[in-house]
Amino acid sequence: MDGRTGIAPHIRDGFSFAYAMRVLVLALVPSLVIGVFNAGFQANVRLAAPGLSGDLGWRAGLLDALGIGHDPSAMFSALVHGLLYVVPVFIVVFLVAWGFSALFARMRKTPIGSGVGEDILVLALLFTMLLPATIPLWQAALGITFAVVMGREIFGGAGKYFLNPPLTGLAFLYVTYPKEMTVETNWAAVDAFTSPTYLQLVGRDDPGTIASLGTTWMQSFIGLVPGPIGTTSALACVFAAVYLIRRGIISGRVVTGALIGMIAAALLVNLMSGDGNAYIGISWYWHLVMGSFAFGAVFLATDATSSAMTNRGRWIYGLLVGVMVIVIRVGNGHHPDGVMFAILLANIFAPLIDYGVMWANIRRRAKRDA
Repeated sequence: MDGRTGIAPHIRDGFSFAYAMRVLVLALVPSLVIGVFNAGFQANVRLAAPGLSGDLGWRAGLLDALGIGHDPSAMFSALVHGLLYVVPVFIVVFLVAWGFSALFARMRKTPIGSGVGEDILVLALLFTMLLPATIPLWQAALGITFAVVMGREIFGGAGKYFLNPPLTGLAFLYVTYPKEMTVETNWAAVDAFTSPTYLQLVGRDDPGTIASLGTTWMQSFIGLVPGPIGTTSALACVFAAVYLIRRGIISGRVVTGALIGMIAAALLVNLMSGDGNAYIGISWYWHLVMGSFAFGAVFLATDATSSAMTNRGRWIYGLLVGVMVIVIRVGNGHHPDGVMFAILLANIFAPLIDYGVMWANIRRRAKRDA
């Protein structure tokens, strides 16, 4: 009998890695449900647009064959249509993520421990929800491959990376296939039929007439606007934030810091003048519900591995995320959301932030004890 002590951790407690991942999955459910419905709703709206003809795609054909149809006002039709878009993407992403995780575990001759299955599920869900519903399956597979291999496993696996893996894979797709990632193409499988994302529409219009785009702030808050699969609903993210903070899964300092940083930067930008830049005049409460800010602040910036670890550092880290979102949105029209690159930049600075906070504490204690 081998009496040697196994590798760390040795503490046995009700709060485990597997438990944290299961709580995260539950917190993602509202965003996922609204995202699936919204994907189907946006597809139905496009199918109902005047002037469409020809082959409307296998999904529309299947809905017609089942007698469900694609009426934009039918909730069941929108839900089923959304599932036809989202489920294939998720299955491909999950299987590829699981396959590469198992491959690296075998290469390292380490067993897949408790919670790893849930961790892969969370990774697959997050990455799927960051994608446009119309992404080709091979591109989704390529993106999650980069996320798992280059974003996580190459650094040692779960808990050892320094960049958020889903965002790493997403950034790879944005750089490699910018057209497919910035414009939701071929919703109805009709040549040259494209639909810009919500933030792109805002950038083309006057900020004082956002309502002319056919939506309201409340509709945007709920998440019934064009965008990635699961990141459009700020309402779902609010419920998730409260749940995760109460469960002790994420840091409220990061979420609050990101919100404060975004509001402060937006108010400062509103004082500027810039001809031809519609984003300068957008109020902070519109920035809150547009794009992926709420989703990123709750589910991505709070990743325990790639974010700051000290309490003061988490405040600074969150503030940096919020400020950078506005800076990128206003300053770079090619990436109107800004959340992805803002969080990745904050990930890079997180170790430096913690280092500065710890040295400040050391100096303060040395001065106090002198």
